Amino acid sequence: MTYVSLIRPRWTDMDVYGHINHAKMVTLLEEARIPLLFEGAVNAGLEQLPKGIVVVRLEVAYKAPIVVSGQQLRVDIDLTELRAASFTLAYRVRGGPSADDPVAVTAETVLAPYDTVALRPRRLSPAESEFLKQGFADA
Repeated sequence: MTYVSLIRPRWTDMDVYGHINHAKMVTLLEEARIPLLFEGAVNAGLEQLPKGIVVVRLEVAYKAPIVVSGQQLRVDIDLTELRAASFTLAYRVRGGPSADDPVAVTAETVLAPYDTVALRPRRLSPAESEFLKQGFADA
């Protein structure tokens, strides 16, 4: 199942060539997952998950440049792996808001829950694992 997020790039996200800068694309990927992993988790009563999630690995592949034109971008996000202490999200960033717009960027992040008191990674709770499964199943 796919979670869909619509994000609006800012003019400041462009680089000198007129397309979204690579570092800004990483920020846009983060903004795309926030509604599910932060707001959704809090609404589901999972207070610890949004308090600490760290990126373990990030991979971004650019298929085509995206020029900031004032329109939203569609980001399709899939949960591709769920482990005891991490989960993997795959992204398809489209050059516009429609599912028919071409994919311009693909990306993958491995994320891990983080204990901000003990300052170390931790395991996902059973409720958090179920939330992640359901969050993408309900998308």
